[in-house]
Amino acid sequence: MVLAAGLGNRMRPITDTIPKPLVPIAGKPLIDWGLDSLAEAGVERAVVNVHYLADQLEAHLLNRTKPAILISDERNTLLESGGGIIKALPLLGADPFYLINSDTFWLDQDQSNLARLAHFYDAQRMDILLMLASHDQSTGHGTTSDFVASSEGRLTRFASRAQDDTSHGYIYAGAAILHPRIFAGVISDTHSLNREFNTANAVGRLFGLPMTGQWLTVGTPDAIAPAEAVVKAHVKHA
Repeated sequence: MVLAAGLGNRMRPITDTIPKPLVPIAGKPLIDWGLDSLAEAGVERAVVNVHYLADQLEAHLLNRTKPAILISDERNTLLESGGGIIKALPLLGADPFYLINSDTFWLDQDQSNLARLAHFYDAQRMDILLMLASHDQSTGHGTTSDFVASSEGRLTRFASRAQDDTSHGYIYAGAAILHPRIFAGVISDTHSLNREFNTANAVGRLFGLPMTGQWLTVGTPDAIAPAEAVVKAHVKHA
């Protein structure tokens, strides 16, 4: 599942004319960084939700065959991350699935981070497994942390009162594995996936795995140049 339906308001004025997932970074649209990572991990089919400037995004995705693309159409109502996944569940099926954001991407170090997630995922213990990034391997995020991880990878919310205390906190790096059972009985409404994160956290079934390599988030126009510099350095040393 690729979340690509957002309005991209913080990326204006670029997103006045194109959807945020099509903003190019180092010559490649943001969404293709994620789709290429899915293809490398062996994913054969990806569900992409669309809303803002959906025609442009659909036209672009017609060119992709690896993975094959299925569209979850949210043109009428933007459902946010949680509601968007619930709408797409009939296309996703009953098995655990990858989830990625279309406005963040990563540069693998030695092996696919998505493959590492799949290897670590344990459906018996986990409803949600998040890919995590440390602050020293992230670009464009800022100083806030999202989670603290135990030695076995179980997550709790980061609760430091010191805004600059990032030494023990991780960032949710925009990629995850979810089991669809986390949505059982959930009302199909507009809501953030944070609701499901909190549900899994409350019962000890929210886990995380630190990534390797570099993680990049491109939320505003001024984040483009730093992201492209990291990509250029990565290619140079590859």
